[in-house]
Amino acid sequence: MNLARLDLNLVVALRALLEERNVTRAGQRVGLSQPAMSAALARLRRHFDDDLLARVGGHYELTALGQVLLDRTSTAYDVLERLFASQADFDPARESREFKLIASDYAVSVFGAELARVIHEEAPGIRLRFAQTPTTVVDDTATLLSATDGLLMPHGVISDFPATDLYDDRWVFVVADDHPSVDGRLTRQDLARLPWVTYQRTYDAPAVRQLGMLGIEPRVEVSVDSFQLLPLLVAGTRRIALVQARLARLLAPLSAVRVVEPPYEAVPLREALWWHPVHTHDAAHIWLRETAARVGARLPRADEE
Repeated sequence: MNLARLDLNLVVALRALLEERNVTRAGQRVGLSQPAMSAALARLRRHFDDDLLARVGGHYELTALGQVLLDRTSTAYDVLERLFASQADFDPARESREFKLIASDYAVSVFGAELARVIHEEAPGIRLRFAQTPTTVVDDTATLLSATDGLLMPHGVISDFPATDLYDDRWVFVVADDHPSVDGRLTRQDLARLPWVTYQRTYDAPAVRQLGMLGIEPRVEVSVDSFQLLPLLVAGTRRIALVQARLARLLAPLSAVRVVEPPYEAVPLREALWWHPVHTHDAAHIWLRETAARVGARLPRADEE
């Protein structure tokens, strides 16, 4: 396929047609007349050798290929939009724009809040939007990164994309203040016999793999889609949870839990900001990455907080 011979305006028309499933509404959405949008649909049908939209009764439905193209077109549109929005120069004190970052509640709590404070002081026209990391992050990283400005994620979960390191952390356990059988420390036998609360996604994959290598199979009693909820679900129970040290020390005073060191040398955690290569030379993104790295470097060490 020779990309130079393609009319990239058809990407805009294709997305509108597949999402609206109506020629008139699609034309209104992108500012084209009904005849012009009909002509675009005809060109797209010739290109793909497929109807894309098939009439069923009084409305249109997507063909099988149209359904496949729906997600791909949205991704391509986002990449093109971000590509052509790239800037050679960026003045954070004068610019007005929004950056969308994908992050867990852990990353927002221990890093994102400070990043937002610094940006508020240095770039009052810049807005940050944090979105929860989807469960598809490992399987569909390229698509996720193409539709956002960055992803806060530790090393060891994804790879093959550019990243800048932000800060280090380490893993600790939290137990209830009044836990009946854990005094000052945990043993490996405790990890095998006590019930666990776990985070149900895969960000802590290196830590989970390490447990498996040590022959420890957590007996999961509760799983939850939030790191911040782990201490609350441990308090007043016999449960234990593996939590990042920075977050544990932030939440322990509020949750009637105490922090206990692992009975093994836990794998370290290094948080990074990952981005799609389309952003690499964009001045606005360079500023965002440099600001994030500066904020991360200012954080106290995880064992000093």
